[in-house]
Amino acid sequence: MANVRFDLVKDTKGMVWDLLLYVPTVSVLLTMAARFWVNEDVNLAYLLLFLGSFFLIAGANRILKTRLMMLPSAPVAIEVDNAVARVALRSGAQVEIASGLKFYSDYAGRSFGLTGNDQAGRRQQFVIHKGQFPNPADFQSVTDRLRRITGG
Repeated sequence: MANVRFDLVKDTKGMVWDLLLYVPTVSVLLTMAARFWVNEDVNLAYLLLFLGSFFLIAGANRILKTRLMMLPSAPVAIEVDNAVARVALRSGAQVEIASGLKFYSDYAGRSFGLTGNDQAGRRQQFVIHKGQFPNPADFQSVTDRLRRITGG
């Protein structure tokens, strides 16, 4: 199987869906936290504040890293070889997942995850969405290659 490099693009349609998910969720959680704080039920207010903050950070990371590829650790290209997956990052670094490569596909077939150890033994994990590929055939090609390599 020959090396094939797949360059990724920004997924603006996915970003809109993520914004429609995270903005109302965070808004409701923080509004409820403020309401419970005023009503002096501070324990519940702290819980809701924590949840709202968690969803804010998770949503911002998902949108900025995987959808818009703005963060330095965002994958911008993926290359699949016989038993190795190489991921090029926005920072210019290249991560080669050589040992313990695992492929996780979601049930809807809209994204997948890669995990494994790089050459230094550090655990690496990446999430890549279907909308990040210029055309659906590229997404199908990379998922088929990863399934063959990992047996999953």
